[in-house]
Amino acid sequence: MPLILQNIAKHILLTPEEQQLFLSKIEVHHFKAKTILLNSGEICTHSYFVNSGLLRSFNINDNIVEHVLNFACEGYWIGDMYSLISQKPGNLFIEVLEDAEIVFLSKENQELLYSEIPKLERFFRILTENSLVANQERLMDNLSLSAEERFEKFCKRYPTLIQKVPQKQIASYIGVTPEFFSKMKSRLLRK
Repeated sequence: MPLILQNIAKHILLTPEEQQLFLSKIEVHHFKAKTILLNSGEICTHSYFVNSGLLRSFNINDNIVEHVLNFACEGYWIGDMYSLISQKPGNLFIEVLEDAEIVFLSKENQELLYSEIPKLERFFRILTENSLVANQERLMDNLSLSAEERFEKFCKRYPTLIQKVPQKQIASYIGVTPEFFSKMKSRLLRK
């Protein structure tokens, strides 16, 4: 069974006919590392599901400083939720960090699937709720936890990324400068 159907099956059950209909509405693409799937200022027209590889979403502020919002490993969904839902230009970039196979689900096909397979609305509601909870938790962590505690949570959430992702991107994700991150990491390794 394709990974995306396994992901859906964690929350809802599709009949074989519904699975085939769903699969007929998606596209699978392969990308090389450093490919930008979405640029800031564009309207996000797809949700992306990672079959293999690694992606990140990030923003660049006026001082040309990157702020990493999310990483998406195998089995994760990613997109610019604001832009996808509002159909207004977003402020996120989505970049392929390592060669990837990505499933594209267009907003148009997603809406069509809601009509033809109503329980998919429940699936995407669950994904949206989980995303909202994770974002709120991350915001609260950034307000109340130390950098070391935020790094420990990052390591638990993304255990395989520590070796794959540049330190400056991890620093950005946990909200510290690369220099502070480097000092903090050496201090933690000495413990």
